[in-house]
Amino acid sequence: MDRVDLLPDLGNFVFTIVSFVVALSIIVTIHEFGHYIIGRWSGIKAEVFSLGFGPRLISRTDKHGTRWQIAALPFGGYVKFLGDANAASAKANDAEMAQLSPEERRHTMHGAPLWARAATVIAGPLFNFILSIAVIAGLMLYTGTATDKPVIGTLFELPEGTGDLQSGDQILSVAGKATPDYPAFSEALDTAPTGPVLPMQVDRNGQTIDLDGPQLFPPRFTGVTPKSASYAAGLGEGDVVTSIDGTPVWTFEDLRQAVAGSNGRTLKLTVWHPETKETTEVALTPKRTDIPAPDGGFETRWMIGATGGFVFAPETRPTRLGEALNGAVSQTWGIVTQSVSGLANMVAGNISSCNLQGAIGIAQGSAAAAKSGLENFIWFIAVLSTAVGFLNLFPIPALDGGHLMFYCYEAIVGKPPSDRIMNVLMSIGIAAVLSLMVFGLSNDIFCP
Repeated sequence: MDRVDLLPDLGNFVFTIVSFVVALSIIVTIHEFGHYIIGRWSGIKAEVFSLGFGPRLISRTDKHGTRWQIAALPFGGYVKFLGDANAASAKANDAEMAQLSPEERRHTMHGAPLWARAATVIAGPLFNFILSIAVIAGLMLYTGTATDKPVIGTLFELPEGTGDLQSGDQILSVAGKATPDYPAFSEALDTAPTGPVLPMQVDRNGQTIDLDGPQLFPPRFTGVTPKSASYAAGLGEGDVVTSIDGTPVWTFEDLRQAVAGSNGRTLKLTVWHPETKETTEVALTPKRTDIPAPDGGFETRWMIGATGGFVFAPETRPTRLGEALNGAVSQTWGIVTQSVSGLANMVAGNISSCNLQGAIGIAQGSAAAAKSGLENFIWFIAVLSTAVGFLNLFPIPALDGGHLMFYCYEAIVGKPPSDRIMNVLMSIGIAAVLSLMVFGLSNDIFCP
């Protein structure tokens, strides 16, 4: 292979790494800042706030005596408090702690009151959740909320055009079924006939017009999933599937049914690309995929990793602040509950353990989100921030949840575990975390 042929792959690799580092750095900075600021307010002195590990590249010491630094390996970060032996907050040896005065010991992580230590530890995950809520709420405020009535905002491109539809049209009925709001609109589309045209009635500037328009939920991609067949084929937002194995498809439901009924057989898709206005032939092999079910469990389907949407962006109204915050909290909580359900179903063997991704899968996800636009990348950061906060609450020594577990023991018994037991448990915790990382990485490499 000529070295020039490697340039696109090299460019994709660099883009993947950069997008991953950017997303991870934002999330880690917020997480560690939570530890730092609550610790400082609780009287615990932070000696080092580091973004990254390894050799120090640049640093600055503030008026509180904390050295803020950027290190060479940008894959995480830490806060080292007074009295910590290392970045994992292990306690310094007895000789070092004995040299501290009672006042100095109060400013260490290990000599502070129990409430101060617990607040400092839980602040990291809490700040991750706050970041997620703030980002999602901000996106909702920026994009607005669809009006109650199905009114066309912006029309998207289709290979056959969008007929006589225009921006500002309110869709009054579809195939004879009234559509006064979006629930009724979606219900009408579920039972609408497939085909190249769809009869509908619209209100245009106060005038009722009957027309034959395009399918309103066409086989148009609004996004693709990393590591999916669609992603591997280079398909993306705006691409429209016009036929499968030579049979025309007119709705996204046509596409979904064809993929679901393939049983993993390779399908030949004809795809129209809006940038070039040309069609290409693409062979895709659906993958068995576990997805959340409406009842809270999971179901397995054959999928190509594509999402769809209306042929138009709905007309929107400004989102109210309370509405945005409520929606953001609900979505963040939904990510947590879905993660819990997914882990429980993996442990029970109901779904494949390949659903657990490692660093490579997360990096690919960040790159895919960045390629599909800034809004999607910001949304990815919000989702990943929730996942990081949730993971850190696991009761595993070396994670925040493990420290909280020790503090609960101390609150009940009246004293912390002995240093010897703590060191053993911390070693076990670190081994468990590393094993989980290796398992996720092996999934990234070997899972189909």
